[in-house]
Amino acid sequence: MNRLTIAGFAALGLFAALAAADRAHPPDLTRARAVSRETVDRDGVLLRPFLAKDDAWRLATTVDDVGPRYIALLKAYEDRRFDSHFGVDPPAVLRAAFQLARAGRIVSGASTLTMQVARLLEPRPRGIAAKLVQSARAVQLELRYSKEEILSFYLTLAPMGGNLEGVRAASLAYFGKEPKSLTLAEAALLVALPQSPERLRPDRHWTAARAGRDKVVARLAAQGAIGRDDADEALAAGVPAARLPMPLMAPHLAGRLVADANAPRIVTTIDARLQRGVEHLIAREARFLDDDASLAVVVVKTDSREILAYAGGKNYWGAAGQIDLARARRSPGSALKPLIYGMAFDDLALHPATLMQDTPQIFGDYAPQNFDRGFQGTVSVRDALRMSLNVPAVMVLERVGPVRFTLALEHAGAAIAFPERDSAPTLPVALGGLGISLHDLTMLYAAVAAGGEARPLRATPGAPDGAPFRLFGAKAAYYLRDVLSGAALPDGWAMGQGLARPRMIAFKTGTSYGFRDAWAVGFSNDYTVGVWAGRPDGAPRPGRFGRNEAAPVLLKIFDLLPADRHVAPTPPKDAIVASRNEELPASLRQFARAGEARRTARAARVPPPAIAFPPDGATVPLSEAGDPDPIIALKAEGGRSPLTWLVDGRIVGRYDRFARAGLTPDGEGFARITVVDAEGRSATSRIRFKRPH
Repeated sequence: MNRLTIAGFAALGLFAALAAADRAHPPDLTRARAVSRETVDRDGVLLRPFLAKDDAWRLATTVDDVGPRYIALLKAYEDRRFDSHFGVDPPAVLRAAFQLARAGRIVSGASTLTMQVARLLEPRPRGIAAKLVQSARAVQLELRYSKEEILSFYLTLAPMGGNLEGVRAASLAYFGKEPKSLTLAEAALLVALPQSPERLRPDRHWTAARAGRDKVVARLAAQGAIGRDDADEALAAGVPAARLPMPLMAPHLAGRLVADANAPRIVTTIDARLQRGVEHLIAREARFLDDDASLAVVVVKTDSREILAYAGGKNYWGAAGQIDLARARRSPGSALKPLIYGMAFDDLALHPATLMQDTPQIFGDYAPQNFDRGFQGTVSVRDALRMSLNVPAVMVLERVGPVRFTLALEHAGAAIAFPERDSAPTLPVALGGLGISLHDLTMLYAAVAAGGEARPLRATPGAPDGAPFRLFGAKAAYYLRDVLSGAALPDGWAMGQGLARPRMIAFKTGTSYGFRDAWAVGFSNDYTVGVWAGRPDGAPRPGRFGRNEAAPVLLKIFDLLPADRHVAPTPPKDAIVASRNEELPASLRQFARAGEARRTARAARVPPPAIAFPPDGATVPLSEAGDPDPIIALKAEGGRSPLTWLVDGRIVGRYDRFARAGLTPDGEGFARITVVDAEGRSATSRIRFKRPH
């Protein structure tokens, strides 16, 4: 066997050994993948980044994220042959060795950008051995990845002082912008920083940072990489003396999305320009709230149900600022009234021109009063809703049914809370006797704007549309739009900027008991907006109500929105277009409580319901383990038929007062059994199911 053959086999063996070593020990990309998670708006604008797990700001950065000027400066200063070498630059190595031998010290380094990436991926103590490992890793990187990918690793990992890593993090922290639009002076500073990131930090060592930047500019000018005039302009530019905070737009929504998903980058439906405008607006308006109150806002594009702006509070880093007030369930006051009327419109029980009585009424043991403690007498449904009269709303809810109404809200996707856990809904629901979030209330009003069909709101473009639920028909939605578009503007708003309204806005306000929560929710042809004002701790705010506190903010937010593209819907075919009561069919001219003529006499004869079995506090025995459980009889005394039975807030049946009702237990444990009669009166038993031992 001749020497050439032996050399060939030796080369093949060496190649095989190197290939095996490469497969056995690939480059470790753990640090490059451990990036900060971030949320961006619909166009890719950064809303909020999050610290990486090691508390570094390490934002994933590609070549496309950075302007070409910075890339050109980086290559010219750090690695002029980056595009042609294979990870190690032999001419640079020879030059560095010659300079070391002649001067007795290191004059210039031979590290390529690829070798620097290898060091950033796997930090090691400096020395000859570390350089050899970095050289081998650099070759591995060149064999596995493109030049752009290797450069992207550097752009993501380069140390920039403190806990800043990568060009994007540094550009945002020092200049308040993405690195696509860096000036020559700014780009030069970011080229210089990785040379000595702590010594050159501009927020701590301003003079050294400027000197480092000027060194980069001077060398590149001497090389001819930049013109003399450009260099002089860069040298005259200032250097930032402090770090800026990272972007923090829609922080509550961003935090929720990051907690629910595992993606490093979450694209949202938010419009950053609008979000910024909304946040500036509520920060300005909050200055007029002198009692530590806050504001929450949700803006929705009605046709797609996409959330365009979301503010969960006025100051994320302030007191109680990290509570998402747009998701907090609070009493909506009168803001639910339009939905009650909408369901009654759908039932053909009344029309906006129907007349009804706003007079003292007793509903079982409930006697609602109006906000001003007075009564208006005979009013139209249109005026009753616009004036937010309480007694007419309760009369309508009595006809619709509080259980049916609240179940419809839940089926539409709203999360409802009642004052007592698992309690049954009753007539005070009409005046805010439940808890609902601004997010969900805005979703319900978007359903009104969309013809009565409710769908979940979407915060990410890829989120499913969700199953639709029809709250009521297009006719009822049309009636509500007509009524609410004539709602009275806040005091003083009709003068000055409110005189000419560029778009139709249908809205309703609400104020919870004790002036704790002020609401305004409304819609135009294209958009739905919800506003909440109140204290995060739920403390009363006497004299603050929806019309004077939330409605002005709602109208100002509509001023931030683009002009509507859609026109108002035409009346549906089955709608009765009538503005006067006498134009209505006889059956719709007057609305009265069902059986009102006989109600007083009957109420005297029929006491409220009481649960006869199982009694409150009882322990109800179940069958032995393995045997089917018996049907537990449910018996009530009193109450007006039909009686609705609920177990832990879930309806199990609706029966005549004398019909047999039964319940099959799910097993051992405690249960809350409630019965509600036709008058809305209720009784509750708390019991325990237990097997014999």
